[in-house]
Amino acid sequence: MRAFAKAFYESPAWRKTRAYIIKRDFGLCTRCGAPGVIVHHKIELSPSNIDDPSISLNEDNLTTLCRNCHAIVHGHTPPLAEGLAFDRDGNVVEAALMPRLEDDDEFS
Repeated sequence: MRAFAKAFYESPAWRKTRAYIIKRDFGLCTRCGAPGVIVHHKIELSPSNIDDPSISLNEDNLTTLCRNCHAIVHGHTPPLAEGLAFDRDGNVVEAALMPRLEDDDEFS
């Protein structure tokens, strides 16, 4: 958690909104259907918008995500168990089943 957001994330308003969003989304990640544990801001919070409830507390700007999908949304690689990898569609597969990328492949 970034320092500028600490007080916000500890506020009663956030805790109430977070609980509502998780309940609204049935406790499931809205991307993959796994158990959701993070309420994600679609428009990222910044020092200039954190005090704007139309961004920080607006239910249209919030969605429930699992840790893996949250990492992906933020451009990080989610942790995977050894021997697993993501395919081109973001599905978890056994690493041994992943096709090797060729030099002319679109992902090289």
